[in-house]
Amino acid sequence: MHSLFALTAPLALMLPLAADRGAPLDAVWPAVTAPVSAPRYEAAGLSDVPLVNPLSALRAHQSARQVRIEQRVVVRIAPQRPAARQNMLAQLPQRAVAPRFEEANKEKCVPLEGIAGVQTGSGNRLVLFLRDQRMISVNLEKSCRARDFYSGFYVERNKDGRLCVDRDKVQSRTGMRCEVEAMRQLVEVRD
Repeated sequence: MHSLFALTAPLALMLPLAADRGAPLDAVWPAVTAPVSAPRYEAAGLSDVPLVNPLSALRAHQSARQVRIEQRVVVRIAPQRPAARQNMLAQLPQRAVAPRFEEANKEKCVPLEGIAGVQTGSGNRLVLFLRDQRMISVNLEKSCRARDFYSGFYVERNKDGRLCVDRDKVQSRTGMRCEVEAMRQLVEVRD
């Protein structure tokens, strides 16, 4: 029953305006424009004050207003699920020794859509897992700790849709904001 009332209430308010747009307010709502004659209003000295329909007052007021709409998009990068990491490792041949990685090529920017997950490293480093099977080591500011980003990070999306060095700041879920100082690709070292 409440939903029926909620649907019909706006229509009931707009019905007098839709019925006769050119008629004066007295013809559409004669009771609304009549002076108030209740005893409590007479005692207050308000007996000659006419009531005004708020919808017609709004329609009569035609000043130009400016509206400013701003849009902000924030992207969340979450840690990879353990099953996804195990599936990526399942494709590799089984070895007795764990693989070693070294930092190689410097990266300037990484596309946000290409980031599949993140893992905390040591000190102020994060490891990004990309969808093209690459791994990128990200160095944060010296005052930041990687362990603050254990549950991923947020980054504000730029026009180019990339995470770049010396431009973007990543934000942890606890509110810590850190600038990205360096990115390097991690390459597996074969003995």
